[in-house]
Amino acid sequence: MVRADARENRARILAAAREAFAEDDDTSMNQVAQRAGVGPGTLYRNYPSREALILDLYQDEVGQLVGSVAGLLEANPPVEALRRWTTDLVAGMRKKHALGAALSPDAHKTITERTYAPVLAAITALLDAGKRDGSIRDDAEPGDFLQFTGALWRAAPERTAPMLALILDGLDARRSR
Repeated sequence: MVRADARENRARILAAAREAFAEDDDTSMNQVAQRAGVGPGTLYRNYPSREALILDLYQDEVGQLVGSVAGLLEANPPVEALRRWTTDLVAGMRKKHALGAALSPDAHKTITERTYAPVLAAITALLDAGKRDGSIRDDAEPGDFLQFTGALWRAAPERTAPMLALILDGLDARRSR
């Protein structure tokens, strides 16, 4: 079992890394430690390499994104929940891509292995909610939707919303009849 102070240190390190990498992709481990208010030993005990830190940061962000589905569905109709969630997913994919140069091919593979199933499950929950209320086509497939999001994060940021609108229009159950 992890001690409370160790959990707090990890949380502070992740928060500091998130902020630091948002400002500068080349932030050093020492800069992250300083920002987190921990010593280098604490940082390296938790994250023996920059790559390990980035991997855990991605895992944490995907966990937050996946965990947001229920709240989005409670507060919004399914199509709007899907729009908001996908916008957050695309933003996360852009961040991942920006830091991706710092990662080895094995790390990229690890990220995909750790995040694919939870992301697909989140998309499934969003699509299923829309299928149940009749707003999303019955033949909408989560894997297909995930592939479409690849085009969104590669597009210019100002094109994300219009392109997502086209994708969501294609999911509209009323248009498929």
